[in-house]
Amino acid sequence: MVFVGEVSLEIRKVIFEKFNSDERFTNDQIFVELQKSNSIEKSITIDDLEKYFNELCDAGIMRNIAQNFTTQWFKLFEPLEKIPCKKCGMETPINKLEEKNCPSCKAII
Repeated sequence: MVFVGEVSLEIRKVIFEKFNSDERFTNDQIFVELQKSNSIEKSITIDDLEKYFNELCDAGIMRNIAQNFTTQWFKLFEPLEKIPCKKCGMETPINKLEEKNCPSCKAII
């Protein structure tokens, strides 16, 4: 199971694997993928993930293009690419526009 600090990374992985193109995607689609892969605790709800989606928007990875009640539609600014950390070896989905810091060890990638 994923700890709260890793939720953002799990969301990045789902986006990279399923939605890393010009298409739009929703927070609901991401939530379903996280549940299917058991990447989040069963007690986490779609509303609990809102802050992580906002963080990814603030980081310049994606933008909110529409909203209908709790469903939010997003589009990536740039496709994500997996970049390995030279310090710990962890591969992280990152886009060209954001700061390149490893979420695991905080080293510059």
